[in-house]
Amino acid sequence: MDQHLRRLFDNNRTFVEQVTQEDPEFFRRRAAKQEPHFLFIGCADSRVPIEMLTGVAPGEMFVHRNIANQVVSADFNLLSVLQYAVEVLDVAHVIVCGHYQCGGVKAAMGDTSFGLVDHWLAGLRDQVRDHRAELDACDDETARFNRVVELNVLRQIYNLARTPIVQGAWRRGPRPLLHGIVYDIHDGLLKELAMAVDGPEKVRALEARL
Repeated sequence: MDQHLRRLFDNNRTFVEQVTQEDPEFFRRRAAKQEPHFLFIGCADSRVPIEMLTGVAPGEMFVHRNIANQVVSADFNLLSVLQYAVEVLDVAHVIVCGHYQCGGVKAAMGDTSFGLVDHWLAGLRDQVRDHRAELDACDDETARFNRVVELNVLRQIYNLARTPIVQGAWRRGPRPLLHGIVYDIHDGLLKELAMAVDGPEKVRALEARL
């Protein structure tokens, strides 16, 4: 077996031994059902280990990942995850997490074709065009890149808020709360961008930032 693959199994056994020594019923309790507090929508980038960097335990976070943490109205995969999280699991919080140095964002900012992913990033490319004047006025390349990462997160929170799933949930009550955050891969810290969006007033305030 490849040494890198073998390491996964070795690490798994070590993890299980450590956990069960501290709590022999840990896995038995979680096997019965899941009761996550969060739905996390993030980028597929391997440098964003959300469970590790937030310290959540298994069962606390329902997760969906894709290239550049997009919320696309035609993505039935994401919508199915969202509906299950909101209507069945009754999560209190839905988090969209972007990250600096995102390859998907970088691709959307340029003119190079990357094949199939170009279709996936079409909405993000539109957003870059919509903010072209602001971005061109920024002389610092890193700051410009970071700004697009942040705008992307705000846009995806806005897209979430407009889904029938979230709209329906808000008509029933004050949950879920929508949050937009960015992970800085340089220092490991999370940055708050838009927190506790829970209805039309905050959605309008969010739209004004786009």
